Amino acid sequence: AALVPMYELQHSKEWEFITNDCSAVALVAGSDKVYEGCKKVAEKVSSIKHVIGMERPESDEHSFAALMKKGAGKPVEPIHPEPKDTACLIYTSGTTGNPKGVILSHGNIISNINAVQGMLPLGPEDRSLSFLPWAHSFGHTCELHVMLSRGASIALAEAVDKIIANLAEVQPTVLFSVPRIFNRVYDTVNKRMTDRPAIIQGIFHSAMRAANKRRKGESPSFGEGLAYPIAKKIIFSKIVALLGGRLKYAFSGGAALSREVAEFIDNLGITVYEGYGLTETSPITTANRPGAVKIGTVGKPIPGVKVVIDKTQTSADAKDGEIVVYGPNVMQGYFNRKEENDAVFTDDGGFRTGDLGYLDDEGFLHITGRLKELYKLQNGKYVA
Repeated sequence: AALVPMYELQHSKEWEFITNDCSAVALVAGSDKVYEGCKKVAEKVSSIKHVIGMERPESDEHSFAALMKKGAGKPVEPIHPEPKDTACLIYTSGTTGNPKGVILSHGNIISNINAVQGMLPLGPEDRSLSFLPWAHSFGHTCELHVMLSRGASIALAEAVDKIIANLAEVQPTVLFSVPRIFNRVYDTVNKRMTDRPAIIQGIFHSAMRAANKRRKGESPSFGEGLAYPIAKKIIFSKIVALLGGRLKYAFSGGAALSREVAEFIDNLGITVYEGYGLTETSPITTANRPGAVKIGTVGKPIPGVKVVIDKTQTSADAKDGEIVVYGPNVMQGYFNRKEENDAVFTDDGGFRTGDLGYLDDEGFLHITGRLKELYKLQNGKYVA
């Protein structure tokens, strides 16, 4: 069976389109509210045979509890899928038109899990606070599958506005996040600092300058060097405590993290590993990692993956070009979308991302824009 995750807050018309497009047989609803919505979808989509409610009582034959009870009486042999077998269809939200179902195989997802395991020392003592939707490939592969594959644990955030409170309560060692959470921490700290005495503000800013200079290989001034250990003890430790006090590293994806915010989090002693990928690449293509970090980039290709910069639509002397990805993480294709598949796959199996970027001399990938945003100037040059 293949999983097709959907968002709780998606419009019912999108639920109808997705379930109809993939010929879904069953809908599993996480709450009674979603269950009622799913029943309405089932009336309009002929392929749906079952609607199962996680919160329904066992007395209801459509409840998950009743299903489990029925299944216990009919044990079956486990099925061992082949790497090419479909694991899930994740629908991309596409800025225009209907979403497309990205076919990800068991081999696609496992290749990403293996790559992360090889790059990061995760184990049963690790814990994350989960607030990313698992209908999105970042949360789905990188958090859910990776954490469980290492025997680590996952705490579920109550709500977006409770994330900061939950961090202090759960004390995670690892965080998978989109930039807005790091931005919120950055904004909260800077706002609080404006209310502190001038001497505390001075120590804070001097310590930040010291950390930034050391990262660049420069020597901080005597005052900055003196301020850093003081700030670490009386200011930074309190900020880290807000995040639970045990955070070792955080992973940022889904959008670009500003350099200023990344450096700020890094200065607190929390390493932020920024990465890049798409649903179509399971999703990780490149990532910063222990021993290979460069703030302002999205890291180097993960093990087994190759990134090629195609300049056929920019110009030979341009620094950047379209990012083309090769590797075991590249999707099987879009579900029932031959034209779209023909457009995104190269003859030798590469995936055209539509993103612009370049690889620097050390092999780190820099993202510069979108191919669709390119404009040709009168002199023949392209700008994004």
